[in-house]
This record gives sequence, structure tokens and C-alpha cells, in this order.
Amino acid sequence: MTESTTAPLRRQSRRGPRGRPLEPQALATVSALLDGRTRAPDMLIEHLHCLQDRFGHITLPHLRALAAWMNLPMAAVYETASFYAHFDLVRDGEAPPPAITVRVCDSLSCQLAGAQALHAALADGLAASSVRVVRAPCMGRCDAAPVVAVGHRHLGHASPAGVNAVLAAGTLTPEPIRWPRLPAYRADGGYGVLQALRAGELSADALGDLLKQAGLRGLGGAGFPTWRKWQAVRAEPAPRYLVINADEGEPGTFKDRHYLEQSPHQFLEGLLISATAIDAAAAYIYLRDEYPALHAVLREAIAELEAAALVPPGFIALRRGAGAYICGEESALIESLEGKPGKPRHRPPFVAQVGLFGRPTLVNNVETVFWIPPLAARGAAWFAGQGRHGRSGVRSYSVSGRVRRPGVHVAPAGITLRELVDEFCGGMADGHALLAYLPGGASGGILPAHLADLPLDFDTLQPHGCFIGSAAIIVVSDQDDLRAVAKNLMAFFADESCGQCTPCRVGTEKMLAMLEQPAWDAALLRRLAQVMQDASICGLGQAAPNPVVSLLTHFPAALAKQGVAVRGEAGAR
Repeated sequence: MTESTTAPLRRQSRRGPRGRPLEPQALATVSALLDGRTRAPDMLIEHLHCLQDRFGHITLPHLRALAAWMNLPMAAVYETASFYAHFDLVRDGEAPPPAITVRVCDSLSCQLAGAQALHAALADGLAASSVRVVRAPCMGRCDAAPVVAVGHRHLGHASPAGVNAVLAAGTLTPEPIRWPRLPAYRADGGYGVLQALRAGELSADALGDLLKQAGLRGLGGAGFPTWRKWQAVRAEPAPRYLVINADEGEPGTFKDRHYLEQSPHQFLEGLLISATAIDAAAAYIYLRDEYPALHAVLREAIAELEAAALVPPGFIALRRGAGAYICGEESALIESLEGKPGKPRHRPPFVAQVGLFGRPTLVNNVETVFWIPPLAARGAAWFAGQGRHGRSGVRSYSVSGRVRRPGVHVAPAGITLRELVDEFCGGMADGHALLAYLPGGASGGILPAHLADLPLDFDTLQPHGCFIGSAAIIVVSDQDDLRAVAKNLMAFFADESCGQCTPCRVGTEKMLAMLEQPAWDAALLRRLAQVMQDASICGLGQAAPNPVVSLLTHFPAALAKQGVAVRGEAGAR
């Protein structure tokens, strides 16, 4: 018997790293483009924006080069780049997108204003050109619906003729904003409260007590008392951070854009007062990418502060979102600031204890800090004494839909929808009668016309299955299709789900499919809604069913009149 001469097979040793090889030319391009910039991991999204802005898309060779340049795993870079809607990834073998993209907003306010017909007309009219036409989520200009973005230029009350005129002129950059500069703001006493706080003439404790007396609450949606947030973060060890949430992606919301355009320095003073009160090591502004003109405004305003020695260079960091509604959730926003996909964190711990870079973090909305300087200068009674119907303070209501004068209306907290429309919005649009209204944007539910006399404020709408949120009021009339309203809102949530948890990822898609059926199974819809509300990680999945549940609860007769058969429902009112 002879010994076998068959040798065991051996794997050849790998001569390089896993994956596609790094292209030297791509690395040279990325290195030149980012020359002088930091390679810190939290700057990944900013660097991706540089590539997108420079080339109009991002190729995989550029992603591999960026990963090598930042010393990050390619998997991490790809995961982040592919998460955000505003990065156009071109994979191997794919053709790059056209040089110009026309985005048609498909939010509910724009749908009511004819966005679907506008999209169809633009798609047909530009089919033979080197321009692509795509749908896009809310652009924060609901008072000028329908809205179209041509490159980075936004058009309100858009029409095919207007879009073609912009394309012919080649004006694809944002229209500049005229805003009050630092000398004008300081001439009216601006930054006086900040200087008093820094000089010890006003203590952080006294200011916190003033905010408590005034009843100032977080105005981004949750309504948590501002003084209590300060207190919670100040109780944690340094270093601490301040983060401003300027990623107002809730359909129907545009108040933060309004205030940043009107007085960026009042906002920045409120930011710096908050940062001083908690002794923050740095402050970060996370501004949505749909506001390109405001990025320029804030960069210039921050530069004015640094030149005037009102803030150390680099203390305020302006960061750019990338098209993800989920980043309005505070922990998802912090993940994004760290250069990662914007997926909400499990809580506890809360961001006040473990936030940005693992440190205690105060997260506030733009409007919340905007009110702090005048409130501190004029007193708590001035702010608190302006409410109605037993409520206190003022609110900024973003009103859109079927009213004569949409816009941001500063009105007493607790005003009713009927009062708001009649006194501030010029009444209903001609030929329209009130059928329904959304008191808190897409996630706040839907209320019928016979409940238009409820006070619009925190804690007043919950008994009716709704909430005020960011006070994004969308008015729906008797000429509007409630099934189309529900489908629009659910399609938004399905598109914007981060996909991290099954109840939200699958639930939104399942509910949308059910809404498209000729008849609605009310019992099944309610069971699915309950699962989503109970088991979703964050507010997106928990609130996504609210519009559907509202329609089942408050609108059975209206749905039937519009031809929607609702089965399995008992005791509807």
C-alpha cells in the first residue's frame, strides 16, 4: 500500500485589503478637494457633501478614497452615504445622474396645491432634456405651495413656465436673503442679555427661574419645559454640549426657517445664552439641507460674532443635514452629527446624560432659543400673559392648506383653529369649507371641523387622539379627498422610516398598502396601529398611524360619502 501523494490545498495569502482596490487618481482628487479639512470621523457627512457638491454625485471609487483618507472602514462610509437622500451614489456600471435635478415637493400642503399635476407636466415637458424630475419630501415652504427646487433654487407657487425660466437662465443657486447684520441688532440692545449673563449681572439660576415662570417649553414638538432641560444637563459633569435642532422636516412646518431669515442674531444670542447657562464646551447647529440660503446666512452671522469677539472661533459649529426626516429625533440627530446614519438610540440613557460624543447634551429647537432674549429682557409676565382659553404664552403657527393667508402667524397659545383662521389667515380660501385640520403636521393626527374650537396648545388635544407638536397647521376642505390625504401622509412615513425597527419599517408599508384597498379593514388597521405605537423605537413609528386612527375615529361619515368603505368598525363617532 503506497502513501497518497495528494497534498492538501492551501489558501493563497491575501496580497492586499479586502474589497475593490483603491484608485490613486480618486485618492488624489479627494485629498485635493478636502485639503486643510479635519479627518475627524464626525466630519464624514460634511465631506460627503463636498463630493456631492463638486461632482453632482458620488462614485464608489471616491467613497473608497474618502474611507482611506479618513482612515475609516469602507463599510461605515458606504452605510452613511447610502442612508441619506441627498447623496446620489453611482455604483459600478451605473450612469451618473443628469447635471440638473428638479425636485417637486409632494408633501400634503403641496399635494393640495396641485403638486401631482405639476410633477406630471414637468416630467413630460423635460423628458427630452438632460434634466431629471423627481419627487421630494417637504421643503419647509408650505405657505408657497406647490414648491419646486431647481438645483438649489426654490420656487414657490411653482409652474412649468417658472421652472423653465429658471432652467433657461441657469440660476440654480439659492436666492440670497437680506437679513439684519450684527451692528443693527446690537443697536437695538442685542446681545445685552448674553453680556449680562457672562458678567454675572444675571445668573443662570435666575434665568432658569424666569423661563419656568414664563412657561417656555420646547417648541420642536415634545414640549418639554426648557428650564428643566437646562437643569438636567447642568447636573451632569463637564464637558457638556449644546445642539440646536434646525432640521424641521415635519410636513407643514416652516417656522424655524422664518425666524432664521428674520433675525439670525436673535437666534444666535438665544443659542449663546443657553450655552452659557449650561457651561457648554461647544455648540452645534444641525440645519436641514433644504435651506441652502440659510447656511450662507448663518455662516456669515457666526463670522460676525467671531470678528466682534463675542464668541471664540470654532465654538459654534454649523452642520448640514442630508435629507432624512428621522434626524429631527434628537438621538438620531446626534448620531448624524457624529457622522453616522441617523438612527434613533435606545433610551435610557437620555441625551442629557449621554449625548454628543458620549457627553451630556442639551438639545433645543430653533424657536425655543429664539424667544429667550426678548423673554429675558421683557420679563416672564410679558410672555406668559398672552395666552387664550386658560393657556399661557405665544406660539408660532405654521399654517398652510385651504386658507387665504398661509404663513407663520404668531398668536396666543390656546387660540382655536377657528379663531386662527378667521383672525390671522383671512378665513378659508374662496370656495372652500372647513372639513378637517392637522394640528401638528403629519404626525399630530387629524381633527374634524366640529372640533375647531379646541385650544391649540400642549396637552389640550390628547383626549381627541392628537397633539400640537410643532404647531404645523394644515387645513383641509370639503373639496379634498381624505383617502388621498391618508395615503400621502403614510407614504411619507414609509419613505422616511430609518428601517431600524420592524414595527415601523414593515408597519408603515403594510398600512399604506391597506389604505390603497377599496375597503378599509378598520379592526386590522387599529391592531396594526397599536403594535406600531407600542413597539416602535422612536416617535416616527409611534406617531405614523395617528392620521389613520384619526380618520377612523372622527370621519366615518365623510369617508363613506367619499366612497371609502370602512369595515369592522363599531362605535365610531
